[in-house]
Amino acid sequence: MAVTPTRASDRDAGAPFAERLDLERMLACALEIVDRDGVEKLSMRRLARALGHDPMSLYRHAPNKAALLDGVADTLLRRLSVDPGDPDWSGQLRAFARGYRQLALDHPNAVPLLVTRPLATPLALRPAGTLRPLEDVLALLTGAGFTGAAALHAYRSLTGLLHGHVLNELQELVDNPDETDDLLRLGLYRLPLREFPLLRGLAAELASYDGAAELERGLDILLSGLTPGGS
Repeated sequence: MAVTPTRASDRDAGAPFAERLDLERMLACALEIVDRDGVEKLSMRRLARALGHDPMSLYRHAPNKAALLDGVADTLLRRLSVDPGDPDWSGQLRAFARGYRQLALDHPNAVPLLVTRPLATPLALRPAGTLRPLEDVLALLTGAGFTGAAALHAYRSLTGLLHGHVLNELQELVDNPDETDDLLRLGLYRLPLREFPLLRGLAAELASYDGAAELERGLDILLSGLTPGGS
C-alpha cells in the first residue's frame, strides 16, 4: 500500500478540529470498525466519519478500500514475531502458532483478512508486514539446516494448519449455554438421529473442545514430520 507522508499542517476544511490524519491512525480506526461490526461494514465513508475527516482526505493515504484492507491485515500480522537466530526452531514455530491463534481470538472479525487477504495480492506486491513472518520462518529453518524448498513447504504446512484451526475454533459455538446436557447445549438434538448418529454421539467431545490443546496436538503431528536437511 502506498504511504504518503502527512504534514503537521494537514487539516480537512470540513473538520477543522479533527486530529491530524495519518496512516497509522486510519488503520487503527479501521481495525476498531472491523472488530466491532465486521469486514463488510468497513467503508471509506464510514471510516472518514469515525475519524472526523472528509472522505476524500483518506485517499491521500489509501487509494481504495482494497489498500485499506491490506493495511489492516499488515497491521495485525506485524504483531507476530519469530527469532530467526534461535536454535530451537520447533519452539519458535510453536510460539508463532500460539501467537497467531491469540491474534485470531483477539480479533475474530478480522480472521477473513488474516486468512484470505494476503492471497488477494501477488506475493511481491503485498505489504511488508504480511511477508515478514514468511521471511523470518524461512531464515529460522534454513539456519537450522533445512533447504530453502523444505523451509517453504514447512511454512505452507504450518499456515495451512493455523488457518484451518482458527476457522474451526471460532465456529465452535454453543447453542444453549445454560443447558447442562451436551446434546442440548450444542443444539445437536435438532439433527435426525438416523442421519447423524456418529456426530450426535460425539456431543461430549464436541462440548469439551479445547482450542489451545487442539492446536498443540496439530503442532505435534506437523513438527514430528519436519527434519532439517529435507528437500
